[in-house]
Amino acid sequence: MYGHFSQNNREYVIEKPDTPTPWINYLSNSEYCAMISNTAGGYSFHIDPRDRRITRYRYNGLPVDRPGRYIYIRDDETGSYWSPTWQPTLTRLDSYECRHGLGYTRISSSYSGVEAEVTYFVPVDNNVEIWMLTLRNSSGRTRNLKLFTYSEFCLWQAARDQNDLQSVQFVGISRNEDGIVLYHLHDDSTGYAFFATSKDIAGYDCDRETFIGPYRSEANPIAVEIGACKGSVAIGGNPIAATAIPISLKQGESETVVYVLGVAPDRDQARELARKFKSSAIVNEEFLRLQDHWSSYLDKLVSVTPDLEFDEVVNIWNQYQCRTTFRWSRYVSFYETGIGRGMGFRDCSQDILGVLHALPTDVRQRIVDLARNQFKSGRVYHIYFPLSGEGGFPDYVKKDMQFFSDDHLWIILAVSEYIKETGDFGILDERVNFVDGPAVSLYRHLKKSIDFTLSNMGNHGLPLLGTADWNDPMSLPGPNNAAESVFTAMLFHKALRELAGLSHETRKNTDAQLFTSLADQTRIHLNDVAWDGSWYVRAFTDSGEPLGTSTSKEGRLFINAQSWSVISGVASKSRGVAAMDSVNELLATEYGIMLLGPAFWRYRSDIGALSSYAPGLKENASIWSHANAWAIIAESMLGRGDQAYDYYKKLAPPTKNKIAEIHRAEPYVYAQTIAGRDHPMFGMAKQSWLTGTAAWMLKAASSYILGIQPQYHGLSVDPCIPKAWGQFKVKRQFRNATYDIEVRNPDSVSSGVKAVSVDDTPSETGILPVFADGHTHKVIVTMG
Repeated sequence: MYGHFSQNNREYVIEKPDTPTPWINYLSNSEYCAMISNTAGGYSFHIDPRDRRITRYRYNGLPVDRPGRYIYIRDDETGSYWSPTWQPTLTRLDSYECRHGLGYTRISSSYSGVEAEVTYFVPVDNNVEIWMLTLRNSSGRTRNLKLFTYSEFCLWQAARDQNDLQSVQFVGISRNEDGIVLYHLHDDSTGYAFFATSKDIAGYDCDRETFIGPYRSEANPIAVEIGACKGSVAIGGNPIAATAIPISLKQGESETVVYVLGVAPDRDQARELARKFKSSAIVNEEFLRLQDHWSSYLDKLVSVTPDLEFDEVVNIWNQYQCRTTFRWSRYVSFYETGIGRGMGFRDCSQDILGVLHALPTDVRQRIVDLARNQFKSGRVYHIYFPLSGEGGFPDYVKKDMQFFSDDHLWIILAVSEYIKETGDFGILDERVNFVDGPAVSLYRHLKKSIDFTLSNMGNHGLPLLGTADWNDPMSLPGPNNAAESVFTAMLFHKALRELAGLSHETRKNTDAQLFTSLADQTRIHLNDVAWDGSWYVRAFTDSGEPLGTSTSKEGRLFINAQSWSVISGVASKSRGVAAMDSVNELLATEYGIMLLGPAFWRYRSDIGALSSYAPGLKENASIWSHANAWAIIAESMLGRGDQAYDYYKKLAPPTKNKIAEIHRAEPYVYAQTIAGRDHPMFGMAKQSWLTGTAAWMLKAASSYILGIQPQYHGLSVDPCIPKAWGQFKVKRQFRNATYDIEVRNPDSVSSGVKAVSVDDTPSETGILPVFADGHTHKVIVTMG
């Protein structure tokens, strides 16, 4: 094991620096984001990692996880030096500990009698990051030290910074002005980045090659080795911020130094922010504000169950990951470079599920932003970029089918969930422009999503696949552009039912009847053409052949067509049970459920990019965590609580703590994909943090296992739990009231509710009313 959870402090504590992969944290407010590893690697950006990247990071490089936010401590008597964060010098420290907390990371270490603690965080309201270093001398003698820092600036536009060296190496300016390092482009077009300290500096360098030296790296900078900076200025080249500060500590003495890195639109505001955060008192005050901010955020959903690990995930880490994923979608991580992918339409529509209970105002704006990326036809851009607002499609989009069959439907589910949580039916009247047309109501946008699917049906009467559906590399290419998606048809059925409900609530009865009729037709038709005897097929290829049948040697069974047959309401109870039993028999493993099986062992032109992945990796039969959340929901809807919980526990991050050498990724957040049993590194995780798994796992845990589901006119409580749970409690804030819910399970059942009382009064409907009174209401639910 490399670490453990500290529940009282809401931290994950890493005890060894050499984790199998960099284990990271996101330090972020709504604009400034600093990704940091357990050894201080990583980089920062402002709003958009493509166009406003502040510092550099070398992806997939050697050494791993470079550069970062580095501090060097040099003993002026011996000339030896080390990094309190282990990287980049890799000195064998006498002690080491990293605590990843909510919005901060604290790395503590000791070496040669000098104790160091560095706290990194981003304040709630300012576009800066703080490095607060405290040193203590426990060596038994006076120590004369020199502190060096290193931060390497990116030339703002990340793609240009990496690819256009013949030009971009001549535009950056970095110089020291009155103790503040200011960095900008020669034309001042992007504003300023700055670096400052709370103490007077004795030296600085602003040019990378001067500070590092030729044929060296961040591990052994020449300036640190000789003990002095040279006062270099970067006029072109590779701008950095390096500083040197002498520190003398008597035995037992401590001293704190604050470093601040940030962005501002001009010199004056940069200087103002630098001055503000030179004060340790202000820094400490901002850190307390940050902690209060996260306490308030997490207080809106709290579970107390017989499983402490479940509570650790639901109450802290899953909600924390959901907030991060909502902010940055799949755009930027230690796996996603933040250059080409942008914010996904489909991804953002689903990510709202994880934050809706806590950030309804932000979600409302996100929905409006998404609707702006829809065309009059109803199709949508696959991605958009937050700084410019421009939308687009990935490079692999089919040129004559520039749409993904599912993208435009997710916004219907997003709006439905938003209104159930908030009661804000007014959002349907919000007027939003199309990409290629004038503003219409959001409700009209939702109807256009339905129209687009109806206008793009294939030979089997199912939605045309387009470029792909949720499974992006399952492109099913061919000369006819005739591939169809069973998964999207199921999503379409779900969207129709949700839109029918919205129409009914807003008294659009004609629309409600139409959408209900279309849903019924879709359900009946799907069961006629897609049922294979024990499960549902996944799609139809360009030539019209079914994909995922009992006679297939590869790609025999796909999980999503089974889970979504239940989630969408397409399957009868008996077919839903049969389909999910097939999943358990053929796809379930000790590390989770594989996306499909068996894997494709050779490239198949009729399958496309999916079969280009090695067996057991990515969409070719890996354990796709996002899809596991849907399986948990499906099993819960079938009333099979023990099976649902078994799937939940296999994916839950704490279970990875004891198998860190196998799992490799962080054991405190979900990863997108885990190598399947067809791969020699079965159980190895990739793409952690930014994954739709986060939102759907919180949805699975809170709305289906715990059973707390917002409805248009109240809260319903309908748990599906392990039979061994005798009781549990949930505190849930909903529409300006707090519901203190106690669920009792005297008969040891998995599902079923026989009694509900609210404030000691029996409820005949079982729906908890909307109080909106700012008070706490006691709810007792008895299962049976």
